[in-house]
Amino acid sequence: MSCPTLPIDRLHPWLAPLAGFSDLAFRLLCREYGASVCVTEMVSAKGLVYASPGSRDLLSTSSADLPLVAQLFGAEAPFLAKAVSMLRKKGFVWFDLNMGCSVRKVLRQGAGAAMLNDPDNALAAARAMIHAAEPGTVGFKLRLFPGEERGPFSRLREFSLRLQDEGAGWLTLHPRTAAQAFSGNANRDALEELASCLSIPLLASGDLMNAREGLRCLESTGVSGLMYARGALRDPIIFEDHLRLCRNAPPRQRRVAVLRDLALRHIRLARELSSGLSALWKMRTVIPRYARGLPGARALRDRLCRCTDWPALEEAVEEALDISCSMDENRSSNNVKPDRSPAI
Repeated sequence: MSCPTLPIDRLHPWLAPLAGFSDLAFRLLCREYGASVCVTEMVSAKGLVYASPGSRDLLSTSSADLPLVAQLFGAEAPFLAKAVSMLRKKGFVWFDLNMGCSVRKVLRQGAGAAMLNDPDNALAAARAMIHAAEPGTVGFKLRLFPGEERGPFSRLREFSLRLQDEGAGWLTLHPRTAAQAFSGNANRDALEELASCLSIPLLASGDLMNAREGLRCLESTGVSGLMYARGALRDPIIFEDHLRLCRNAPPRQRRVAVLRDLALRHIRLARELSSGLSALWKMRTVIPRYARGLPGARALRDRLCRCTDWPALEEAVEEALDISCSMDENRSSNNVKPDRSPAI
């Protein structure tokens, strides 16, 4: 039986792997707002093979979390092949190899974007993963090659075509170099050039901070689809906005009540799906992103830092955002524009 195809088009936005944030609770939250495909946080292939508890935790999933792509990192072909085989036995179908991470501790292992410094080894690693999986079920996350910040993109193009020839199912490009990290601007000329020469789907990532920018990227570059990363972390409703814009409808207005519901839903998912208090500590850093720009946001952040259990966390959010909601309603009834509303 052939493997089903992942949806990669303008109507199916993806959630990118976000180290430390795109856990099961966040993925389910984004799916509720319209994310069609989610990618796990990147997982060490060697950690999986050696049964690291941390690696297993990153792969926690559920029947509602489909389709799901498991992203691996590592630079050694035998470990990557073994990791894919192990995950297939656990029911995972789709895989991705991170060749784009610019974090120093990953680069020191020769993994992530450092793999682009040794294309032959990178291709051997890709080949090993593809052979361990079903045809078309492995993708690759890339960055620009060193020195190609402004083009020409000849090495990127040649390497991408070789991945395609090896049997890659899709590619994702964040058009910055590892040295750039997240500085400067993503070079969309690289996306346009790569999209024009590939016969497999290409996903764009990088600088997609709101859905309007996402649609502009689709239209200007000709890529097959989008993978929202930091934009989704700031505002998971970005997926709903994306789908509304595709239907020629305006994005939903960010009234405080909408943001309150978003924050409380995330808290309840995290509480339901997590054991221990690590998820609680994480939520204390996540919730202020949703409340940014609102009256009392700083006081809420300070109060969250003192919360040591889930009921206290929910109470802090409900009280703070209920006050902001009342102020928002008063402004609306008086036709007074808020000083600053959260950007989408």
